Formats: sequence, structure tokens, C-alpha cells
Amino acid sequence: MIAAGAPGAALPPMDHAGRRDRLRARLEAAGCSVLVVTAPSDVTYLSGFTGSNGTLLVDVDPAADLLVTDARYRERCGTLDVPRVETSRRVEAVVAGLGARPVGVDADHMTLAQAARLTAARPDGPLVHTSGLVAPLRAVKDDAELARLRRAGAITVDAFVAVADTALRPGLRERDVADVFARALQERGADGLAFPTIVASGPNGAAPHHEPSDRPLADGDLVTVDGGAHVDGYRADMTRTFAVGGPRHLDPRLAEVHAVVEAANAAGRAAAAAGVAVADVDRAARTVVVDAGHGDAFVHPTGHGIGLDVHEAPLVTDPSAASLAVGTTFTVEPGIYLPGVGGVRIEDSLVARTGGSTTLTDLPRGPAVR
Repeated sequence: MIAAGAPGAALPPMDHAGRRDRLRARLEAAGCSVLVVTAPSDVTYLSGFTGSNGTLLVDVDPAADLLVTDARYRERCGTLDVPRVETSRRVEAVVAGLGARPVGVDADHMTLAQAARLTAARPDGPLVHTSGLVAPLRAVKDDAELARLRRAGAITVDAFVAVADTALRPGLRERDVADVFARALQERGADGLAFPTIVASGPNGAAPHHEPSDRPLADGDLVTVDGGAHVDGYRADMTRTFAVGGPRHLDPRLAEVHAVVEAANAAGRAAAAAGVAVADVDRAARTVVVDAGHGDAFVHPTGHGIGLDVHEAPLVTDPSAASLAVGTTFTVEPGIYLPGVGGVRIEDSLVARTGGSTTLTDLPRGPAVR
């Protein structure tokens, strides 16, 4: 595991201006001189703004970059490095003032209603539909982002240890396990949950996104716990599948499935490195499952990017054309799901580096609770 620093230690500052500059360099090729950014996570990535109402205009002229929000966030905007902030006019009025300049919008995130309002505001200047301008930038994390992801991963590992030590006992409910995990994250300095925690015991383990229920744990159950810490906007994602009462209580079929998923997780992590196609990472993990006769029970991609969002680019699947770059953060999470019986998923968050990858959520992956 990489060092994460003490939970209370200061995190390095973000270089939002540098990120906007990297986006700015892509605007001309996209056919626009200003890009209207509406996706909340993209706005945060490029400006640091975290309010519920924010639109960022990134201009070919750095001094013209502009955040449009409302007066509720006036004080919050005072700490941002965006050159201009508008809190009294709606974004339609701002865009109307751009005249005939080619204005780009992210077609992957802008709603039809937003696009219609912008089009009506400047009928003589059609919008330029763009795609994939911000996502590739976000996929490769800078040092400040990696510091947050390392801390989120370390807190998550410690919370999993707390769950394993105190919550995987017969009689406790899935909801109780989720509550222990949430408290452990908070006690260790997380800002909150990265996403709603999944706890799936016994037959419920066959549902990859099962919501914690009142089902009590019993000896012989496999319990899949999937969760993560949220630290200053960045999220960890980790899954372990534990055997209540220890491996000796496991049905041999479930023990075999667990061993296959462990091997698939190891194969996916071993295949991951800068320059490697994500399809090859998917194939490395999936081949283990297929060769063991459970290919039809591995029902989702091997992984996904992780950062400000728990699911972001790249999707680790075949036939994706994406490749890992140095600093790409992503998950490897093979699983086998057997309806009426149970399931196993083992997931880690990683960062690609030259010659391999570094695991941000390193903890033993076997069925033993400890």
C-alpha cells in the first residue's frame, strides 16, 4: 500500500488553472472558442466549485474564463482561482453576449432543455456539439488528486478491517454491517461515503448491487461488502467477500468460486500498467473466470475509472479502445453471481504506472475475516 499521510494532514492544493489550460488546448480542434461546461464533477475538476448550481465557461483567452452561479455561493466563490464569477445573470444571458463566436457544449452531459435555452439565446450562433474533451483529462490524475485518492483508499482499508473485526458475526443484519462501516469511515477522517455501501449476504450475494437488508448473517454465509471513503471530493472503491464463521464453514462450491474470483482479481491487477489496453485487463481477469466454467456468471465489466465520480472514464471492458496512461486510476473487480446460491466480488482501486500498477486498497483478499 502507498503511504497516505495522516488523516488530519494538509492535502496539497489543486491546480485548477492548469487543468483549464489543458482543456483550452483542445478547444480549437473541437471547433469552438469557448466551451460551456455543465456536468457538476467537470465544473469541480476545472474550478474547485462544489455548489449545486454552477456552469463554467472555459475560453481560449484564460482571462475570460467565467463561472456562472447564483448569489447563494458568492462567498464560496471568493476562494476560487477562476478569473471571473457571475452571480446576477443566468448562463443564457452570458452566452448571448458572446456574439457570433463558436460556442461548444458537452453533448454527453448537457440536457436537451439546457441546449434549447442556449440556442434560443443566440439564434444566429449554433452550438458546437463536442464529446470527450474533459473525460480524458480527468482520467489521468495529478499529484494533488492522487494524494486524496491515497487517503481515501487508506481510510477505506482501515474501515474494512473494523468491519471484519467487529461486524461479521452471526445474528447481525446486513444493515448493521453497513452502519459499522459508515461509522468506521467517519472515525478515521472520511468526509462521508463514496457511494451507498453494498452488503450482500448468503443468496443476496447473487445481486451485484444489492441494498443492505434486515437479513441476519449466519455461519457459512459469504458476505460481500462494497464501499469506500469520500475525501475532499475523491472516492475510493473496494470490495471484499468474507466467510462468516471462517472458510471451514463454506460450502465447497462457494469456496471454489471465491478462489476463482481471487485469481481473476490477481490476474487483472497483474495485467494493468501504463500503455496497456483496458480491454487486455478485462480479458486477463475474465479469462480466469471463463476457464473455470463461470463466464456467464461474470455479468459486468472488469472495472471503471474512479476519482471525483465513483464511475468515470475509462470503462475497463472489452471492446473498449482506451488504454491506461501513467496516473490513470481505475478498479479491477471481477465477480461471479449464482442466483439462489450467492456470489463473490473482489475489487481494488489502482493507479497505473510504468511497468505495472499500484494498489490503493491493499488488504488480503481471501474469505477469512482476518
